[in-house]
Amino acid sequence: MNNERYLRCVKSLSFFTAIIISGPAMSAEKFSVAEDQIQALGIKVSPVQSMKQTVSSRYPGQVVVPPKAEQIVSSPLEGVVVQLLVGEYQPVRKGDPVARLSSPAMSQLQLQLLQAASRATLARQAYSREQTLFDEGIIPKRRAQEAQATLKEAEATLVQTKAELALAGLTPPMMEQVVRSGIPSDRIILTAVQDGIVSAISVRPGQRVDGATSLLNITQVDALWLDVQVPSQASIGIQPGAPVTIVDKNVSGRVINLSPTVTADNQFVVLRAEIENPGRAIRPGELVTVEIPVQSAGNSWDIPISAVARNKADSVVFVRTPEGFEARPVKVEASAGQLVRVQGNIREQDQVAVAGVIALKGAWLEEDGE
Repeated sequence: MNNERYLRCVKSLSFFTAIIISGPAMSAEKFSVAEDQIQALGIKVSPVQSMKQTVSSRYPGQVVVPPKAEQIVSSPLEGVVVQLLVGEYQPVRKGDPVARLSSPAMSQLQLQLLQAASRATLARQAYSREQTLFDEGIIPKRRAQEAQATLKEAEATLVQTKAELALAGLTPPMMEQVVRSGIPSDRIILTAVQDGIVSAISVRPGQRVDGATSLLNITQVDALWLDVQVPSQASIGIQPGAPVTIVDKNVSGRVINLSPTVTADNQFVVLRAEIENPGRAIRPGELVTVEIPVQSAGNSWDIPISAVARNKADSVVFVRTPEGFEARPVKVEASAGQLVRVQGNIREQDQVAVAGVIALKGAWLEEDGE
């Protein structure tokens, strides 16, 4: 007797499978399944529970360098690259020398500095002498005022010359050394203004360069950006500040903003996230997979992925009833591993089929006359 019942169940399952292949449209309704068929076909149910795990969606992304994280070291004046003091991909600290240039324009500026410093010194001495004579009533006030105006002009010229030298890369201690020694130099030492990695070198020793020519790039890699491609429909529930995680890497961050426009060719939105990268586990330009938690909307539940039956674009779950089961349409919001988040007419503690779903789908379609 048991063998005959088993054969009938196997025939029913084969018939159900043949029906599934035909792919008819689904509808939400109840259908009967006998208790012995439930046991024979291995149908198991599990109660629906409130969301206890995080379901995330995965999207492709690329690591990019924020504009504020990249420094371009350029030649302040026309000259010749004498020596590169760093190599490509070498880490540097703020203030480290990175290149040495020789520039006749630098020696000319230092000569102007010496001349301006000498004029300022003479003007200061002349004003002090004229002011003393005026205080003693020996000379008129006009002469003291003229000496004061000459001193202000000389000091303004000195300040301007120092500003030009500062733009050329000369520090105040270097300027004081030039003034004390009285010997101008054509040497320019360029330094890094931030910690980072030498990401690119654009010149070679012996090369002649003009002013503002890019010599090398220094990039900070401890804080980077992610540009993530997200479907426009899925981006609706993502807000700035939402957490993001790079798959297979111990790196996470937060969403900064989303593009206000949708790309015309693929209807995707570019999401930008900021990530901390202290261990340098990721590199600029790297293509990665990013996980973003799905925000729940409405009546959402997390259930095993095996509980969802699909037919083309439709999804349905089978809820246990006293007479058998009821097929209820659901909308799949996201899936992660063996878990899927759905939205639909499901209540907590509903008994949802998690095994034998294919057989139930066949029984449901047979009951519907398909």
